[in-house]
Amino acid sequence: MTFEIVRIDAGFDRYEELLHVILAAFAFMDGRIDPPSSAHRLTPASLRQKAAQEIAFAAVEKGQLVGCIFLKPEEATLYIGKLAVHPAAQGKGIGRLLLARAEATARELGLACLRLETRVELTENHRMFAAWGFGRTAEKRHAGYDRTTSIEMRKPLD
Repeated sequence: MTFEIVRIDAGFDRYEELLHVILAAFAFMDGRIDPPSSAHRLTPASLRQKAAQEIAFAAVEKGQLVGCIFLKPEEATLYIGKLAVHPAAQGKGIGRLLLARAEATARELGLACLRLETRVELTENHRMFAAWGFGRTAEKRHAGYDRTTSIEMRKPLD
């Protein structure tokens, strides 16, 4: 299979399809994480705004959107948000391609590492990100919670 990673820019007009990919990719979290995923609050309009404020890429296979990643430059890191691969396309290396694009973007911007957050309940994600070179750096809690609800992971870039 051949995948193409494309920039989500001002000419992008497939936000309804993009929302579908994100919701499908995050559906396995429903009923597993508390509080629920912020993905449920996304709309095509909010995704358009997010893409205008951040650096976003989509993975395309045979004309269909199958994944995405949103990147937000911070002081010394590049924050990865909404990394999503449609369940039908998982296991084909799309996530790795999107993370490689994140690494290249961080290097272009002169940023020293990648940063992401993942929910504490999603231990399979912790293992996957660790295998991709991310290490656990902090525990966080959502407002109103007295327990850890997410962990921060970082990957230093050489």
